[in-house]
Amino acid sequence: MVENTTQTTQHREEINNHSEHQHHAETRVDTKAKYRHDMNAHSEARDEHPDHDGHNAHDMHTEHEDHGVDHTGHETTFRNRFWVSLVLTLPVLLFSSMIQDWFGFAIPEFLGSRWIGPIFATAIYFYGGLPFLQMARPEVRNRKPGMMTLISLAITVAFAYSLYAVFFAPASGFFWEMATLIDVMLLGHWIEMRSVRQASGALNELAKLMPDTAERILPDGTIEEMSVSVLKNGDLVLMRPGASFPSDGEVVEGYSQVNESMITGESKPISKEPGDKVIGGTVNGDGSLRVRITATGEDTALAGIMRLVKEAQQSKSETQILADKAAGWLFYIAVAAAVLTSLAWIIAIGFDLDVLERAVTVLVIACPHALGLAIPLVVAISTSLGAGNGILVRNRLALEEARELDTVIFDKTGTLTEGEFGVVRMTTVDGLNEDQALALATAVEGDSEHLIAKGIRRKAEQRDVDIPQVREFEALKGRGIRAIYDGRTIHVGGPRLLEMLELGLPDKLARFTHEAGDKGHTVVYLVDDQRVVAAFALSDLIRPESERAINRLHEMGVEVAMLTGDSESVAKAVAQELGIVTYFSEILPEHKDHKVAELQKQGRRVAMVGDGVNDAPALTRADVGIAIGSGTDVAIESADIILVQNNPLDVVKILELSKATYRKMTQNLVWATAYNIVAIPLAAGILTLFGSGFLLSPAIAALFMSLSTVIVAVNAQLLRREQQTLNLMV
Repeated sequence: MVENTTQTTQHREEINNHSEHQHHAETRVDTKAKYRHDMNAHSEARDEHPDHDGHNAHDMHTEHEDHGVDHTGHETTFRNRFWVSLVLTLPVLLFSSMIQDWFGFAIPEFLGSRWIGPIFATAIYFYGGLPFLQMARPEVRNRKPGMMTLISLAITVAFAYSLYAVFFAPASGFFWEMATLIDVMLLGHWIEMRSVRQASGALNELAKLMPDTAERILPDGTIEEMSVSVLKNGDLVLMRPGASFPSDGEVVEGYSQVNESMITGESKPISKEPGDKVIGGTVNGDGSLRVRITATGEDTALAGIMRLVKEAQQSKSETQILADKAAGWLFYIAVAAAVLTSLAWIIAIGFDLDVLERAVTVLVIACPHALGLAIPLVVAISTSLGAGNGILVRNRLALEEARELDTVIFDKTGTLTEGEFGVVRMTTVDGLNEDQALALATAVEGDSEHLIAKGIRRKAEQRDVDIPQVREFEALKGRGIRAIYDGRTIHVGGPRLLEMLELGLPDKLARFTHEAGDKGHTVVYLVDDQRVVAAFALSDLIRPESERAINRLHEMGVEVAMLTGDSESVAKAVAQELGIVTYFSEILPEHKDHKVAELQKQGRRVAMVGDGVNDAPALTRADVGIAIGSGTDVAIESADIILVQNNPLDVVKILELSKATYRKMTQNLVWATAYNIVAIPLAAGILTLFGSGFLLSPAIAALFMSLSTVIVAVNAQLLRREQQTLNLMV
């Protein structure tokens, strides 16, 4: 067989290094069992100790920083407290003189009837209002007042005012308003926790993919059912049709189709045969497989994905940091507005209980509940959407910045191309057709593991040609291979074979060779009894998705560049075929980051897309580093975003997801802040300056505040529908 180029040899070494890196990758993530145990224990601890020195209670709400935590316990807490408080509110409403006047009914007074409202309202304050009071403690202690401080201040002022009114102005109290305010707050938090739990369910859904048991094949051939937790590397397991793989492994025997959509987002089943890798949690098809376990527990791909999803949901973007600051500022704005409102009303009408009611209303409506939910919910949803589409986000800031990219650099080998040699063109002479030539060349190549031999065999398999029987194989070192077929001597090899045989090329094959050389293709020839009868052009096959991905990026106004260690002719041919204008050839791995830096110096926002091993320096240098095709190696530390599949189209999905996510964040921030800007003056009674008698009560203010929270939550959920539409477009 003909000798290959230096670039091909280097590429094969890089692939081997990449495989070794994947084999030794460490993901440092809990196993399914440990993950579930920790989540349940954490939830139970929160329920039993709602304050825990203020920290846990604070975490129940504060920006939902721990999105890896199950929100079921918090959701249950707020749900139960809401229903109990709602029941306790009914007597408060029924015995309120104001409610009786509004609805035209009266309850006869009896001994102690005037205390029913205050007693039940007090129970509501201490039972329903307790979570807010607890969550406000760390805010006050850390001198970082936020929404919990505002809520606590509002309900405490309302409660204190109503107690005062019981003794000094019985007709002026509004226990019923305080009670309904707490009810609405609890309802809003229940809805919020439910939304966050649903959005953050990616980890739970991933954990559910792993089966609890596996069927291990013992050395004597017998099968025993065992817990997945005790599987070890090297164990042989039986995979029946429809079963989920208990861990990562390699197929030893059998053929089947495997559904990997829950990990890669690829809906089409993937064929598996001996030697192929399988990912724990994916589902076997109709065939039966025997699989050798290669990774267990925290070393599996699924565990690594769970870690990345958790880290991404916990990390904060610039937009969320801005929202955090805005929530803190709003506390001081609300307090200042309440003070100014009180002063203005005192000046206008003198000190009156109505002044306190205005101040309470301002404090209630200023609660930045929607602002606190605006960003975390979008973060949780976008992260889970990405994971479901094979996009694993390690750095939230990188995903947010992806919308501003104007240049994407692709590494050629293994990214835009498949990293495997294949026949791209062929031609024949002397009446021989292409299938006959391909069949004869495949027969002579036999079982050779050489890249070119594999490429020829792969083409023959695609065309489903019948391979003839040949005999007397003989390798010609550095030149090719020889065999006997039907009494004739057949050679397959490159230019050095022709030199050895002292053969020239027919005009048709000479033109073919010249054209292939211009494109950087490797050419091998089929020689039949001293006659050159066919030529095959081979090169690194371009992925079928590459051209479409590049066209989509160009449509989005993003320039595409290509980096490769291959020769100028090879790089130019690939770039021309894909419509890439800017390319860099003969670049050593350690110099790839220099090219990224050059483009950045031109003021460009650059993303680098590579395999995450040889491209590590460039991935780190880029504004956004994207490791492609690393689904079984999720521990790559150099990339900001990891793509499970070897699909360049997923880069388009990243940019679309980034834009959609930022758009939802912005919409939620605008709604939340605009709501407060408009609502606070209304609560202060500004319309009375223009002759209107419109005044917001604290209870109605609480209802509007919670309504804004629901709107923000619904708007964030719409990101799912938008992303489904974008996926169909991609």
